[in-house]
Amino acid sequence: MASGRIDDDEQLRRIEAVTDSTLSRLDVADLFDELLDRVRDLLGVDTAAILLLDVHARQLVATAAKGLEEEVRQGFRVSVGRGFAGRVALTRQPVIIEHVTSDRVVNPILLETGVRSLLGVPIFARGEVAGVLHVGTLTPRRFNTDDIRLLELVADRVGQAARARANTLDQAAALALQRSLLPTALPQVPGLEMAARYVPGHVSGVGGDWYDVFTLPSGWVGVVIGDVSGHGLQSAVVMGRIRSALRAYALVCDDPAEALTMLDRKVVHFETGALTTALYAMISPDGATIRISVAGHLLPVLVAPDRPAALLPADVDLPLGTGRRPPPRRSARLDFPYGGVLVCYTDGLVERRGEVIDAGIARLQAAIPLAPVETVCATVMASLDTEHPNDDIAMLAIRRTVGRI
Repeated sequence: MASGRIDDDEQLRRIEAVTDSTLSRLDVADLFDELLDRVRDLLGVDTAAILLLDVHARQLVATAAKGLEEEVRQGFRVSVGRGFAGRVALTRQPVIIEHVTSDRVVNPILLETGVRSLLGVPIFARGEVAGVLHVGTLTPRRFNTDDIRLLELVADRVGQAARARANTLDQAAALALQRSLLPTALPQVPGLEMAARYVPGHVSGVGGDWYDVFTLPSGWVGVVIGDVSGHGLQSAVVMGRIRSALRAYALVCDDPAEALTMLDRKVVHFETGALTTALYAMISPDGATIRISVAGHLLPVLVAPDRPAALLPADVDLPLGTGRRPPPRRSARLDFPYGGVLVCYTDGLVERRGEVIDAGIARLQAAIPLAPVETVCATVMASLDTEHPNDDIAMLAIRRTVGRI
């Protein structure tokens, strides 16, 4: 291709090829491949490559390539500031090398392929460098301003896709993390039936709500439900750390209030800003007793054969992570009657825009049947319009079965 300025028709063809709306229907990997094919054709170059920035390592990673596929297969990395691509990322400006030599590039694959001239431009996402897009020729080439403009246009498209890719990876990681932390199956405990539900209330599909049930060496059963403020990967990560910490404290504390006191110190010191509500209950080996401490969380509902549904009569202390020196946390010791059903939940189950939360709690109390726990969960979820939640929903139902010795 001639090095002079291109005419208007050719410029329009180039722009249309890069901004074609059909590209939006491709997934990210296919989009990268298609853009590299088009830029090779439009610029008449032999190689094209996309390197995306690994923020934590401050390295550019070969992600897609045409004519330099080995670069991707080998997972080539180069530090920002080093070599050709590293200089593009560091300066945030286009870089041209008309005569490639070993002292100007650090990627041996470029030399082995016989690339003679290179043009690279930064890829931006949200105003920050997200990577580098470069093209090369096997014969000497003098790239001009029109070539730079086109490559920058392609880089803009790559940046949009890279941002979508990062969001997708974050969401996949968060989903995988949350699924690994929510029990796939609740423990089998003689004399107790248990069932749970979790519904994400955010487009990411991930939040900070969680529930947990575990048996302790003493024979008591630990029951936890909680809500870390926020949504997405960060909340899921914090939730995972808090969940693990509470499990550890449960092994060394016989009192739920003591365990939550230790957890509060951990949240304040290591999880700054992660305001968390939680309740921790312990059910005795014979199933007859519940010991519970509540840190800013909604009180569970208890339904029993000889009494109407009611909130468990326990004190509610400050949430975890407020940073304030709270009064001593309190535990309540309560009876768990035969045939009774205990329902723990997060606020997404009962809170609705435009009404006081007490109205939602009253609906929950009215909806809980004295029935097996799977029926309890199904009935409650159907009665409280949980298919279009505004917030995450976690619910845990525990029934003390008749005849336990």
